[in-house]
Amino acid sequence: MRENPIPEMRTAGQGRLYTLDVKLVSGPVSERFLEENPVVSRSIQLRGDQTLEDLHDAIFTAFDREDDNAYEFRVGRGPRDPEERFYVLPSEMSSRQLDCRNIAGSTRTKLEALDLTAGQTLTYWFDFDDEWLHQVAVSSVENGIPRGKFPRVVSRVGESPAQYDDMEDDESNDALGYAMDEEWNMSY
Repeated sequence: MRENPIPEMRTAGQGRLYTLDVKLVSGPVSERFLEENPVVSRSIQLRGDQTLEDLHDAIFTAFDREDDNAYEFRVGRGPRDPEERFYVLPSEMSSRQLDCRNIAGSTRTKLEALDLTAGQTLTYWFDFDDEWLHQVAVSSVENGIPRGKFPRVVSRVGESPAQYDDMEDDESNDALGYAMDEEWNMSY
């Protein structure tokens, strides 16, 4: 089981504070879960000097996951954008069949280096086998950082689905992904 990272304490000061709305778009969830949780999202705040790995850790914790897996972030104009940039674990860089010009490591890439603006979205893909796909929307970018620990979850909507659900009575499906696909494509 993975230990939750302890966020770094920082006093109020210079820098940028990012508020990101992370919405679960697809994954192996049951019909029953979807009926009870039509929307599953978390709002997370991070400092600009924190990395995409810090964002991954925050999402991992916010969605109550237990078993860490490979992940990637995609930044572009939407899913399947041929110019999108990929941010992956260094151990995954050589195994992924991606254009080398558009790939970088997630462990060293700071949020502020992405030049994100309010309204922009990116994709977070966790566990390539189970395909947990999330839309990450930049809700706000503020100058100045308040006192406190970051990253931090500032709101939760819906229950977290089990990472590995035993669905003997209710088959797994991607209904969540299919139901959200049209809305997601429109947001880009």
